[in-house]
Amino acid sequence: MLLNAFLIALREIRRNLTRAFLTVLGIIIGVCAVITMVTLGQGATQSVNNQIASLGSNLYMISPGSGFGPGTSRVGIPGFSEKDITAIVEQVPDVVAAAPMSRTSLSAIHVQQSRMSSITGTTPDYFSIGGWKLADGRFFNEADLRAGRAVCVIGNTVQRELFAGVNPVGARLRLGKTSCEVIGVLASKGQSGMGDQDDTILVPLSTLQRRLTGRTSSHEIGQIQLSGREGADSANLIRQVTTLLRQRRHLQANEEDNFSMIDTRQIADMLSSSTRIMTALLAAVSAVSLVVGGIGIMNIMLVSVTERTREIGIRLAIGARAREVLLQFLVEAVTLSSIGGVIGVLLALVLCIGLSVLIQVPFLFDVRINVISFLFSTAVGVIFGYTPAQRAARLDPIQALRNE
Repeated sequence: MLLNAFLIALREIRRNLTRAFLTVLGIIIGVCAVITMVTLGQGATQSVNNQIASLGSNLYMISPGSGFGPGTSRVGIPGFSEKDITAIVEQVPDVVAAAPMSRTSLSAIHVQQSRMSSITGTTPDYFSIGGWKLADGRFFNEADLRAGRAVCVIGNTVQRELFAGVNPVGARLRLGKTSCEVIGVLASKGQSGMGDQDDTILVPLSTLQRRLTGRTSSHEIGQIQLSGREGADSANLIRQVTTLLRQRRHLQANEEDNFSMIDTRQIADMLSSSTRIMTALLAAVSAVSLVVGGIGIMNIMLVSVTERTREIGIRLAIGARAREVLLQFLVEAVTLSSIGGVIGVLLALVLCIGLSVLIQVPFLFDVRINVISFLFSTAVGVIFGYTPAQRAARLDPIQALRNE
């Protein structure tokens, strides 16, 4: 009986293909929108996690002032010293390594090419903390740091814009008034929440202080990066470092911290949570289209019942039971919504692949959301098709046969 009802449903759909397509358009849009929003949202979440992970493993950042990023006031607040870094490594057991960071902006010139670049002075530990790898050449070492040699390691963006495909290792690069030898090129990391990670020039901290800025004060370090031990309690590590720095910066119990410390894993969790919430909200809004599509199915099925009143009367008169008529129209409604669901899933797949390339997020195919969306579209057919089907089943055969 179900097979026969399904075949009749297909026959009725073929009779009015245009009307059937317009009927299921809301279902198609709803299913496609829900799957697309959820899939791209998951891709965006994964992209955020990848960008944060690219900054380094178990990475912590310490900066003077009340926060990070633009707009943070650091006027009158002292930086950090190399002794602060030594104390952290020696007195906090869960800290594996620490690297100072002092930045300045200078014009970088090679032959006829020039650009303003961010110059970072640091130590060799910076490369292991940040998980940096080399595309060519070598990192600077402790000997370069102690001697204050004029050497530098450049990022992929700097190589592309200043050296135009030429191997820069061994070439001279003028930073301000100082000529530096390029000894290495970093492997590309791409964009992160903090900007283009490949747009960087790294020099030994002593070189930056003695040759580029001329500032050799003991508190000229603008940021510290720490690498925590794998499996270490993040909250406990932050608490220990904070207590130590408060002591070294001579802060009283009633004084607030004049420095900030963040854990990149916390940033990742916060951004991922925000992305998931936005994805859920967008998916919920998109799901409204499924309800609209269901109303369209109910409307067309009511019209179909009116058009086929005489047919229903004949079936009832020759012995068809009311529940068989109800099943027939219910199967038609479910068939319509299921066809819309299948088309919506296929369209969403194409859109997700195209949009993931366009907005540069990973394409993560989730079987669950596709199956759930399809089942929901089928459920819409059952829910909104029941009323027209019940109306057909309750027709009086005599009155139905009189219908013209």
